[in-house]
This record gives sequence, structure tokens and C-alpha cells, in this order.
Amino acid sequence: MSYLDNIIIRKQEELQRRPRRKRLSHILKNSPFTVIAEIKRGSPSKGKLATIESPAVLAQQYVAGGAGAISVLTDSEFYASLNDLQKVTEAIPEMPIIRKDFVIDPLQIAEAAAAGASTILLIVKILGSRTKDMINLAISLGLDALVEVHDEQELQVAIDAGAQIVGVNNRDLTIFTVDLSVSERLATLIPEGIFKVSESGIHTIEDIRRLKACGYDAVLIGESIVTADSPEQKIQELLS
Repeated sequence: MSYLDNIIIRKQEELQRRPRRKRLSHILKNSPFTVIAEIKRGSPSKGKLATIESPAVLAQQYVAGGAGAISVLTDSEFYASLNDLQKVTEAIPEMPIIRKDFVIDPLQIAEAAAAGASTILLIVKILGSRTKDMINLAISLGLDALVEVHDEQELQVAIDAGAQIVGVNNRDLTIFTVDLSVSERLATLIPEGIFKVSESGIHTIEDIRRLKACGYDAVLIGESIVTADSPEQKIQELLS
């Protein structure tokens, strides 16, 4: 056996010992309902939301509360960074972790994979006809793609692009109004076999019951969790 053969065997053993991060699609398939809890210090609509000294500690609180996946905002305009994502992936080795950002370039998808994320957010309103290529790139790098839409036209683009996880954003990204009826309206148009995630404007267990009734597999919640006195208890309350 050559020296190179020994190196390959050693590398295979190292990889086998390394924790494998679960895919978001796996969680959505095997869980009755999932809360995706988001780590965010601010937002375009509300400005500064919370002071988060340790994204890793907050992520661990989310896990303790019962979150099935974690989304990490990395946009510097809203007091975040790729370093936040890296800290969370290091602290939470197995749970699905989403990089949430305004993705416009393939490099951002590669950065997410390198930082340890398992999912990338792709916004159809931004990517348009490039959505399919970006989904395929994410898949080639071992990532799931959470493909975000807000209306019927964007949903059709996502479906035609091969999206397997569709996130319906209840917030209009141009005027920032929020309406849960967007999720209700689009739910009936999402084909069987595509996972459905509702995003934005979700604050109470009543909101979640409303979305469950439409067949949603998950909700992505940031503001109401990150601003709660106890994020852990808030997630437990939402899952009760």
C-alpha cells in the first residue's frame, strides 16, 4: 500500500468521525411540524431588534426550546456577518442551519457551504430567471435551497426551477407590509411533494394553527423569538 493510499484511508476515517449535519429536507419530511428559529439583530422593516452578544449561545437556547432548524441572518446592513453563521455551525454540529441573506452571486452560496450551513435562502424576486442555476449550484455543493416567493408569478418561477422547499414570505419586500393570507392563498398552488415554509409575521400559536391548517410543514420566525424575554420559552409556547 502506497503512502497516498494510507492518506486516503486516514481521511476517510476522519470523515466518518465527523458529525453529519442533517438536511432541512430530512427534518421537514420526518417531523410533523417544524419551527425554524432565526438569529437576527435587525431587519429592513424594523431596524435594530436585539443585542445578541453570542449567536452560539442563542442557537443553543433555540435548540433547547425545540426548534428543528436555525436560520442565521448574515447581512452586514442589519448588524450581522458571516462570522455569526460560523459560530452557530460550530456550536450546533448536527441541526440544519440556513444562511439567510440577499444572495445575488454564486460566491455567497459557496461561502455558506464553507461556513458549515446546510441550506441557502434564494429569493426569486432577486434572482428571477437565475433561480434554477442557483438551486443547482446549491445542490452541487451539498446544500438544500429554501426558495422564497411572495406571489403567484414568483411561485411559478420557483416550481419551474425545480424548488423542493418553497418559503412563502408574508412580507412584501417592496413596501414591507405583512399579511398571513399570502401564505393561505399560495398554499393551494404549491404542488404535492414540495415542502411548504411560511415566513414573516408569525407571532402566536394561533398564527401557527392557521398555517398548519393550510398544510405548511414549517414556519420561519425571527422577530417574535429574538425579542422575547426567553427565546427558549417562546419556542416552546409556539409548539404547544
